[in-house]
Amino acid sequence: MKLNNLQFIKNRKTKIRVGRGIGSGKGKTCGRGGKGQTARRGVALGAFEGGQMPLFRRLPKRGFNSLYKTKKDYVINLDKIQKYVDEKKIDSTKKVNLREVLSNYSNKKLETLKIKVLGVGDIKTKLNIIADKFSESAKSKIEKTGGTIEVSK
Repeated sequence: MKLNNLQFIKNRKTKIRVGRGIGSGKGKTCGRGGKGQTARRGVALGAFEGGQMPLFRRLPKRGFNSLYKTKKDYVINLDKIQKYVDEKKIDSTKKVNLREVLSNYSNKKLETLKIKVLGVGDIKTKLNIIADKFSESAKSKIEKTGGTIEVSK
C-alpha cells in the first residue's frame, strides 16, 4: 500500500522546542508558569498537597510485616518427576533424592526451601523418592505404582 505525503506527515508529531522566544508560544517561562520551586529543574514535591494533610497520612496504617517471614515450599508435581525419568535425568533403579536432582536442573536456590511433592499428573515408573513433604494424592499415586516415599529430616 502506498502512502501519500499527507498521510506520512500526519503520523509524525514534531517535538515542541521550548525556550525559543516568546513568539513560539513556549518561550520565556517555557510552559512552567512563574517563579518558584516548581519552575526549577529537579522538583520533588511528591505527595505535597499544598499544606492540606496528605492522603497517605490521612489513611490509617494497616497490617504487619514480619521480619521473620517463613518461606514457602518449593513444589514439584508428579508429571514433572515423570518427565525427568523419561529424559533420563532420574535413575529409577536407585533412591531419588529430589533435593539433589532439582539442584542440578532448577535455577532456584533450594537450600532454605522445603521440597513438597504434589499429586498433579500421573507417574508410571516405580520410584523411591526422598523429599521434605508429600501431599496425600502424591503418596497414594507413588505407592500405587509400587514405589516408596521417604521424608527427609
